[in-house]
Amino acid sequence: MSYAEMFRGADGCAFVPFVVAGDPDMETSLEIIRTLVDAGADALEVGFPFSDPIADGTSVQGADLRALRAGMTTEKCFQLIERVREFTSIPIGLLVYYNLIYRMGVDEFYRRAAEAGVTGILAADLPPEEASDALRAAEKYDIDQIFIVAPTTGSERLKRISEVSSGFHYLVSVMGVTGARSRVEDATIELIKRVKAEGSLPVMVGFGVSRPEHVRMLRDAGADGVIVGSAIIDVISGNLGDRELMLQRIHEMAGTLKAAGGSG
Repeated sequence: MSYAEMFRGADGCAFVPFVVAGDPDMETSLEIIRTLVDAGADALEVGFPFSDPIADGTSVQGADLRALRAGMTTEKCFQLIERVREFTSIPIGLLVYYNLIYRMGVDEFYRRAAEAGVTGILAADLPPEEASDALRAAEKYDIDQIFIVAPTTGSERLKRISEVSSGFHYLVSVMGVTGARSRVEDATIELIKRVKAEGSLPVMVGFGVSRPEHVRMLRDAGADGVIVGSAIIDVISGNLGDRELMLQRIHEMAGTLKAAGGSG
């Protein structure tokens, strides 16, 4: 399933959960993803654990460390994606740092991603001005290359991002790193409206989305989807000693957030 197909079929605002591959271990991570799919996820965002995640707050940093300590590697992350593809066809996006792509080799990383069933790739620290190798590989292997649009992104830069992006625009709702926030900023609402007016790609909002009321506000502002990560990861970290309770609470949270984005 492509992102375009997903957005056409979504009821209202698409719900896209983010998890770190291998957090807290390979098998539990797979069950967490299965639970999110069962709860109605429209697409998935999967982070590859990295030792220096400069765009991420404490929740995702903790998930990265748990996954790395469990022995996750880039290849094992791709193997996890392949196992996810055995039970779902919804889009799977990767959120990675460019070091991982560069270390493997740009062409090889994208080839392996396509082989595993990846739909799109966002390298959090890759600006469009430096992305020529990634863009060539993305086109070669039919993968959407996604870029971040921030509250500080001006009109000319937004135009440049729109020229090279595919799949969707990833809007960062706040200045700073990832992490659950208590409210949606007015600037986020204005950013959604500005990007929707200037670009043709769907808009998904991440960084700080954690509550049903956030989802409803973003939906009403015109967002096509929300990406929820730290709130879900906090459920994982808070229930490491009870896997069944962890999965139950993840299912409940995902179902609530999914329902909040519905058109009716």
